Amino acid sequence: MTPDPAINVLGGALQPCSTAPMTGFFRDGHCNTCAEDAGSHTVCVTVTAEFLAWSKYVGNDLSTPRPEYRFAGLQPGDGWCLCAGRFLQAADEGCAPQVRLAATHARALAVVPLSVLQEYAAD
Repeated sequence: MTPDPAINVLGGALQPCSTAPMTGFFRDGHCNTCAEDAGSHTVCVTVTAEFLAWSKYVGNDLSTPRPEYRFAGLQPGDGWCLCAGRFLQAADEGCAPQVRLAATHARALAVVPLSVLQEYAAD
């Protein structure tokens, strides 16, 4: 698997999203992506309790620890590389978390308009 160029939605170098917890398709702390990343784990967010509850409700439980995958579960305030489609769905339903634009991969723009990302921008 070869990562796409590490460019963010603002056209600059992709910044780290989180290393505690470790995130990203490549588990390198960045929202890097590649052709094999079918979910497009490209949107760097800071999760909230509201978002985590909503995500669990729609079938993607990110808060429950899964030790078999070395996943401690997310807590409010954690950074995470979220699938672009899931972010757009959360935005459409009014519970999207804040986005760190400098750490959000440009490939997210294939799914989420820049204006929507900017609406939820933390930076």
